[in-house]
Amino acid sequence: MMTNIFTQFPIAALNAVEETFETLVDRPDVRIERIISSGQASPPGFWYCQPQSEWVIVLQGCAGLRFENESDVRELRVGDFVTIPAQCRHRVEWTDPNGPTVWLAVHYDMPESDKG
Repeated sequence: MMTNIFTQFPIAALNAVEETFETLVDRPDVRIERIISSGQASPPGFWYCQPQSEWVIVLQGCAGLRFENESDVRELRVGDFVTIPAQCRHRVEWTDPNGPTVWLAVHYDMPESDKG
């Protein structure tokens, strides 16, 4: 069981082989995960489009996040966070090639009263 967000990285993350996703909490209305990127980016032409909203913060490293409806890439550094609404197309343009980028992502359902 992991007790520190910055330790016990999976072998694939330590060797920078692939981006890793680890679920820390999984409940019907919320999922919290640790994501470790090692220079990875979304494949060309690929856009995430998730059924849940997501709040994500960079805890270590840095990344470039692009939203389909924005022309500029948002550069995220340690401590920067963003809320991604459900069904909002977005992609990771780049992550730090010189070390791991550690993200904490909280996926959640928007209450019906907030959906407008």
